[in-house]
Amino acid sequence: MMSDGLTNMLKKLRLSGLGDSLEIRLHEASSRGLTHREFLELILQDELLVRDGRQISRRITSACFRDVKRLEDFDFGFNSSIKKNRIFDLATCHFIRDKRDVLWLGPPGTGKSHLCQSIGVAAIRSGFTVYYRSIFDTVRDFLHDEAMEGHERILQRYLKPDLLIVDDMGMKQLPKRSGEYLFEIIMRRHELRSTMMTSNRPLDDWGKLIGDVPSATAILDRFLHRAEIVQITGKSYRLENSEKGSKSTKAPTGSKTEE
Repeated sequence: MMSDGLTNMLKKLRLSGLGDSLEIRLHEASSRGLTHREFLELILQDELLVRDGRQISRRITSACFRDVKRLEDFDFGFNSSIKKNRIFDLATCHFIRDKRDVLWLGPPGTGKSHLCQSIGVAAIRSGFTVYYRSIFDTVRDFLHDEAMEGHERILQRYLKPDLLIVDDMGMKQLPKRSGEYLFEIIMRRHELRSTMMTSNRPLDDWGKLIGDVPSATAILDRFLHRAEIVQITGKSYRLENSEKGSKSTKAPTGSKTEE
């Protein structure tokens, strides 16, 4: 049993991970006859594992994901246009190391948000920082902070992460000046850090969505320069699940339903 003095010293040194496992490791050292070096390596590994876990949790929280998704939970069998090998290759984060971008194109409900957030989580587990925002949140952030004279402060949130994910481009037309904000983000991250975007509309429609054709052209010119495009086709997962759910709740022919 650890003494109060040892417990207090571990707390002061912020070695809580080591403290949590020390009793077990002392027993292991005694029963297996570990050398001092082997024992020291074990308790330091315990501390590092705890710190790594905490850091990952903090980074996932800071990333502001809509949902914390995993690739293991994605149904790759539903849509043959989504190539599992290609998605897992993106999850290795080579594109982040190479400071390249990724653009996901496809109809709503086909898994773009799930996949890009899953890759974001994989990036965090690989040691990268990530920030996730829908395009609406992005524009709202800049409109709000510009009114509060905090433009540069909010911009840094978008410039610092190793991977920025901007989701839901094309869901509806954006407010005025949206093109200016998005262009500044893309321009200042270009070839310095990676950006990932999703869109359910063709690239030719971006000028209408932003309400500024020159800005849309400039954004795509920079973004597509070093971007990998993932094109997804097919039906919506959500619609498919909704149809299955409605069929399962229908009463069999000839049966009576309660009113």
